[in-house]
This record gives sequence, C-alpha cells and structure tokens, in this order.
Amino acid sequence: MDRGLRILFAAPAWWPAAAFGGPIAVARELTSRLAARGHTVEVVTTSLTSLDGGGSFRTRVGRVGDVRVRYLATPVRYRWMGITPTLPVALERGERPDVVHVFGFRDPVTTGAATWARVRGVPYVFEPLGMFRARLRKVALKRALDSTLYRGVAGGATEVVVASSLERDDVLAAGVVPDERVHVRGNGFPEPFEVAPADRAELGIPKDAPVILYVGRIAAGKGIEHLQAALAELPEAHLVLVGPDDRHGVAAGGDRVHVLGPSDGPPLALYRTADVFALPSGGESFGMAAAEAAAAGTPVVVTDRCGVADFFAEGEALVVPDDRAAILNAIRQVLAVPALRERLAAGGVAAARRQSWDTVTDRQEELYRLAVASRTAASSATTDGS
Repeated sequence: MDRGLRILFAAPAWWPAAAFGGPIAVARELTSRLAARGHTVEVVTTSLTSLDGGGSFRTRVGRVGDVRVRYLATPVRYRWMGITPTLPVALERGERPDVVHVFGFRDPVTTGAATWARVRGVPYVFEPLGMFRARLRKVALKRALDSTLYRGVAGGATEVVVASSLERDDVLAAGVVPDERVHVRGNGFPEPFEVAPADRAELGIPKDAPVILYVGRIAAGKGIEHLQAALAELPEAHLVLVGPDDRHGVAAGGDRVHVLGPSDGPPLALYRTADVFALPSGGESFGMAAAEAAAAGTPVVVTDRCGVADFFAEGEALVVPDDRAAILNAIRQVLAVPALRERLAAGGVAAARRQSWDTVTDRQEELYRLAVASRTAASSATTDGS
C-alpha cells in the first residue's frame, strides 16, 4: 500500500484471553504483522479473560506488541458474550479509522461496531469466524435474530472475509451478501519448528505407547467420541486432550485418556510428542490446531468438514469424511505404517511453509485496499449523482 492505514478491529475477546480459542491467536498474529508493515492498528474489545470469569468494571488501555487495545468495561456477560455499555463512546472518541475489521458475529461489540461503521460511512470488513451458520444451541432463535437484528452486519459489510471454502458456502447460502464480496483468505500456519517432546512420564504415558493428540475445545460436535472409540481398537494407545472443557460430558475416559485443560499458547512440546494429531470435528471454519501440528511435523488426520483441509495438498495430511470408520481407519494407518508417518510429517511442514502468515497478511491488505476503494467509489458516485 502507498501509505499505512488506520485499522480498527472490533472483537468480543482479545489476547491474552486464549480460552476463547483459535481466533484469539489468529487475531494476534494478523494484527502484529499489519502493525509491523506500518499500519496503525487499534482494537476495541471486552475485558473478559476466560469463558467462566467476569469482566472488569473499568476500561483500561493496553498494548499487545505494537497494537493498542481498549479493553472496555464489561460489567455484564451472557454466556460467552460481554456487554460493554461504553462501546458507543469509545468509538466516537477514537480517531476515525480508514477501515474497520469486524472480527466475530452475534455479540454486542461486533454488532455495535458494524452499526457504527455503517452510520458513519466507514468501510468495514466482516469476518464471522465460523459462526455464520446457526448450529448447536438455540438454532431457531439464532436464525430469527440473523434475519432481523444481525442481518445488517453481513449485508452492510464492504467485504466479507472467511477462513475456508466451507465458510464461504455458509455465507453465500444466506443470500445476504453477493458472491463477489465474499473472499477466502485462510489463516496462516506457524513457521515450522522443533522443540523437545513433552516428558511422557509426567503425563503418565508409557515410553513406547502410541499417542493420539487432540487440541481444541472439548465439546460436543468435535468428534472426540471417535477418538475415544479408537482406544478400544488400539489397546496400547493413549489419547491426550488439550483445551477448555465445555462440560458437554465428552471428556470422560479411562486411564488412557489424559485431559490437560487449556494451555497459554500452542502446546508445542505435545505436538512433538504425539504420533498422530487428529481433528475429527463435524464442523470447523478453519482448525488452527491442525496447522500447528503440521508445522511441528506431526502427522495430521482431519475431516473434510474442517476448513483447514483446503490448505493441505495431496499427501500432506489425511483428509477423511466425517465418519467414525474413516477417522479410525486413518488413525490406525498412521500408527501402523512408519513410511506414511514420515510422508505426512514432511508434507505438513511443506504446507506450513506455503501457507505462511506473510502470505495471509498480503491477502488481508488487498482486502482492506478493496474495501477502502469500494467505499470511495460509492461516495464519489453519490456526490456526482446529487
């Protein structure tokens, strides 16, 4: 770009609130690279730090690297959503951005920021983070609200950015946004890395036991029950689950299931310990943990309902249907065939090098440029026609 842009991110949670999942890490990576390229990046968000805890009654301003973050007073929350009464004031008092990045869906911060941007004539990019299709809880209510209260969030966006072709299909199916305004950007894979494996003795895992690793929310719909079923067919294997427990009753297991809870960052040592990483989810807009595992050189098994599958070439991961038999067969093959493990390990590293964060940031800059140019053209057309 000819000059640095002033970019405002609006999100329901921000770093260090890692318990909110992959989007927190994605946001930090993307914004840090945008700031490093000379853009002024600011964030408005809640003061929530965990899925269970409350927010602060006072607004504070902090920095995450070169990114200025306003953690707004959040005296009330409903489920995972924080209520921020001072959001309108914060938006009005801040310096006018060139573009807003609405980072999330169906929460007060993103809905409020999108409304403010439309009223003020500021172009905004909308990224629904896999939440656009109503599913899991209260589907009927979500659909009713999507057709009324939230309809303008997507419809008023200058551009919509999604993490995968699966998410693009979800957005287009709603009929709110035309095809040409929905763009698959993807997320970056980490740089390939090598670290020492975790200590198996500390985990309670025998030295030579095969290890199956899952990283993510421990919740219904994630396919964890398929991994537990795999243990019945693989009597020597151990299953390690890393992530916040949504208390859906899917974390139960015997002495070969190790539930470690959420980590402050990617569990790098555990990726290096695992013989296979599995993401057997029935639906993920992306699936950042699979990208992390690939960068570690850990063989990856992922369902075709996870957006990250788009970014693996043939032979770089085993992409299977969302079907228990297919998932179990893939895991069994990886554990049984050393040559396959070696091929997938090398393939995952190749995918990580190709789908770098620099590549993703290039694409995001193009979308900001497109959004600003589209709004400028629209304003010119209005002026000429008046």
